[in-house]
Parts: sequence; C-alpha cells; structure tokens
Amino acid sequence: MNISPPPLPSRAEPKVSALLDAAVGVFARFGYRKTSMDDVARAAGVSRQGLYLSFANKEELFRRALVHSLRSQLAAAIAALSRTEDGLEARLIAACMDWSGRFVGSLGVDATDLMCASTSLAGATLTEYEWQFEEALTQAMSASALADACSAADLEVADLARALHATARGLKQNCKTREEFVKGMTAAVRMICRPLNQRSQFKGNNA
Repeated sequence: MNISPPPLPSRAEPKVSALLDAAVGVFARFGYRKTSMDDVARAAGVSRQGLYLSFANKEELFRRALVHSLRSQLAAAIAALSRTEDGLEARLIAACMDWSGRFVGSLGVDATDLMCASTSLAGATLTEYEWQFEEALTQAMSASALADACSAADLEVADLARALHATARGLKQNCKTREEFVKGMTAAVRMICRPLNQRSQFKGNNA
C-alpha cells in the first residue's frame, strides 16, 4: 500500500537542515518568546552572524523550523502507516505517536506558547500538514476492512480519521509522558479497530 499525500516543499540543504534541527530543539526547550537567535546559534555551533546569513529574523527561523519538524513528523507517520506487515491497530498508534506525540514529555516549562506561535505565525502551513496527516490516516483505514465497518455504520472513513486526529491532539495537550500518550491512543485505536478484532476472533473460532 502506497500512501501518497500532496507534494511537500523541497527539502532543506544539509547545512540549513542542521540549523533547523538545532532550532527545533531550542524552541521546544524555551518556547517561542524566550528563545533568542543567540540561543539557536550556540546550540547549532555557529556564530550569530552565521545564523543570520540563513534566516532574516526569529520569525522566519521559527516558520522554517516548524515546517522542518512537521515534514519529519509526517514522513515518520506515513512510514508507520505503510508498514503493512503490522496490523492496522499498531500502525495507527505508531502514526499518531510520530505525528502528535513526538514531543510529549520533552517540552520545557516555557514552551507552552508554541501552539499559539505556530497558529499566529504559520497557521496555514500547520493546517495543510494536519490535513495531509488526516489524509494519510484515511488512506490507511480505507485500504483495510475498517472501510466496510464504516460503511455498515453509515460513517465516512475521513470523519473517523478526523476524530482520531482530534483524540491525538487532545492527548498531546494533556499527557505528561509518552507512555501516558501511548496508553490513551491505544485505548482509542483499539475501540476503532474493534470490528476488525472481532472479525479475526470469529474467523479463528471457526477455523
């Protein structure tokens, strides 16, 4: 099964990618407001002037770091959904972990402003990537027997994908550890996949 979201922006060159990796880590630790260009330069091992050669200001750095992180999260989620040797339940949990749970338990105490900054500075970009993730979920579930279960219940697979994404977002905001996030996602996904599990159990009993 090949999951094909819309084309992504061109990948950053290695040097810029390393700067963006450092920026993601610093923003995750200090949040948007408290992060300075000096902080990122130190983390990246470059001079302040060197950082400004690639990014005009903190806003531009944040926007590009956000896209860099979203790209990585989406790629990991799609890779998880594409592992067809795993069951759908495991793939959905892994994808939601890669997309929504990556930073759970690792954000600094000052990073509470990141969602607000992401929405205000790059809201359209964030919405586009969220749509791509939901589209990947929809494709994965549509390619499984869950599509028949949705049809029988008069539900659209895309609506189920949006509900699952909303659950992941809620857990992201409320869970303090990755283990807590995985536990919550497992409960939600297991209920979604219950018709498949019941079907497998029925086949096993009648084998």
